[in-house]
Amino acid sequence: MARVRFAPSPTGSLHLGSALTAVANRRFVDEHGGALVLRIDDTDAARRHADAEEAIVRDLDWLDIHLEEGPIRQSERGDLYRASAERLLADGSAFEEEGAIRFTKERRPTLIRADGSATYHLASVVDDVDLEITHVIRGKDHLSNTPLHAALTTALGATPPEYVHHGLLVGADGTKLSKRHGASSLADLRERGIPAEAVRRYLEELGLPRGDVHFDDARLAGLAVEAIAGLSDHDLAERVGAPVEAAPALRGARSLVEAREIAKALLNAPPATEAPAAARETLQRFRELRVAANGDLTANDAREIVAAVRACGGDLRALRLVLTGHERGPELWTVILALPREEALRRIDAAL
Repeated sequence: MARVRFAPSPTGSLHLGSALTAVANRRFVDEHGGALVLRIDDTDAARRHADAEEAIVRDLDWLDIHLEEGPIRQSERGDLYRASAERLLADGSAFEEEGAIRFTKERRPTLIRADGSATYHLASVVDDVDLEITHVIRGKDHLSNTPLHAALTTALGATPPEYVHHGLLVGADGTKLSKRHGASSLADLRERGIPAEAVRRYLEELGLPRGDVHFDDARLAGLAVEAIAGLSDHDLAERVGAPVEAAPALRGARSLVEAREIAKALLNAPPATEAPAAARETLQRFRELRVAANGDLTANDAREIVAAVRACGGDLRALRLVLTGHERGPELWTVILALPREEALRRIDAAL
């Protein structure tokens, strides 16, 4: 049975590159069976941010990445790391130097600092051994660490896991995706209104790239439109904070932020203005039809009202302007469906 781990540092919301690694690990477990362990690599106190672990867990939950175990915090496992270092000292695989403990192989890296804290290399390997990790799936920026980690694992009397390194997600300049490239963290994408389903699908499409991959914001934007279109009326309305009747009017939105703006513009009454004489017959006909409908409408009811107004030569543009305050926007039938009967009639009466 496979056991893999996702091991971010607690520095804030996950960046897309880290999310790519998390998705790859989840997919591997789903395909092979086993467990995904969340390990928080927080041995470096200087890089530790308050509430960062909570942000990471929230990001994983947002992407629907299920965890079998964790979070396991390296900051709480110091005794295990020091005991492992003592074992290496005892069998000659490590030596002391100026209060620190160093490995005898692979350029003699420090394992335990002079202050008694474990370095990333020792903590990572000891955790992989202790948690019985079978596969380490991570970005190729860790490729240079692999010989050292394998040697340390062997020195601790264990079999090294299988290491799999994927290409990195990079910006237009070819460097690893970071804040300077714009919206690259999951928190940034949420703020932009990109649905989690779009982000997950984008990362799934990338799979385990052998080489570096340029971040394709246009592709992600297209997936966002598809994701919004695929949400149920109830789910879309809930995410936007609008009545479920307004959901059909939001289908063309490019983001959840834009969907909220559409809902706000639709549901907030426009300034009352008297309609021109030429539009009055259209408004009167619409009023008759809406009164006759007497209550909540179905999508088919709303379409039939539009068809009836059009059939009598009605000015649909004028009707839209009275109902929304805008000459363009969502399909008119979705506007009629979204507005409660009393509110639609109030807007019509204010213009007559």
